[in-house]
Amino acid sequence: MLKRLITISRPVLWINTIGTTLMAVWLTGELWRWDSIWLLLWVTLPFNLLIYGINDIFDQETDNINIRKGGYGGAKIDPKEVPWIAWGVVVLNAPFLIFFALNYSVEANIWIWAYSLTFLFYSAPPARFKGRPFLDSISNADYAFPLAIVPLALGEEPLWLAVFALMAWSLAKHTYDAIQDIEEDEFVGIKTTAVYLGAKKSLIWVGFWWLVSSIMFAFVNIPLAIANALFAGWLIWLINQDDSAKNAKRVYKYSVAFPYVVGTVAGFQIVASIALAMLNI
Repeated sequence: MLKRLITISRPVLWINTIGTTLMAVWLTGELWRWDSIWLLLWVTLPFNLLIYGINDIFDQETDNINIRKGGYGGAKIDPKEVPWIAWGVVVLNAPFLIFFALNYSVEANIWIWAYSLTFLFYSAPPARFKGRPFLDSISNADYAFPLAIVPLALGEEPLWLAVFALMAWSLAKHTYDAIQDIEEDEFVGIKTTAVYLGAKKSLIWVGFWWLVSSIMFAFVNIPLAIANALFAGWLIWLINQDDSAKNAKRVYKYSVAFPYVVGTVAGFQIVASIALAMLNI
């Protein structure tokens, strides 16, 4: 059962939560802080099961006709699995939320609950942001929330420009990834931003927000902004030259690599600067 829950939580995508959380720790000026361990543990299996387990429960109709589901792009679940997936989400997340409530500031807990509830209601009714054009994309800006949560939990001030830049990046990436599912979502009546705009216009929406993120990143770190702009431009070009669903699914693996590549550019610089400071160089 644990192996199945791990599969449903899509480990290849854990970088989106772990990477952002670890980056937030480094932005406090230290390579490691033991008081961040509970946040880092939470954003592994527990929180990713909340994101993707709930999504799989409410997207069974779409997932059953989606050829990319059943692998690293997402699980295909049996209706009999729904109760224990739901219980898994509750059992794995509740202890962390209780701990956070007892040990972190009100401000940190507000961001933690916003992080959790936005992802919950992305998939779950009555809000179900996934079926609401533009709200589905905007709600995914909360992938950036750890950049605010971690410093607030550790008694530090967040680097707000980085938070807002990553929010813009995240909402763009959501729509980009949704282009590959236009046919399946349209077939079952789910009106995502990608379905509403179509592939070509979606690329304009995506390009605008990735441009915004690159501009804001430039005020934080120039190499990061350049890497972000180049990779984003390449991804947009890949679909612009062929906006078929088949091609969009083909290039999804490169989109999965986006946070790994650009995150490495940022992470290497931060870690190097902290290490040099520790060595008084």
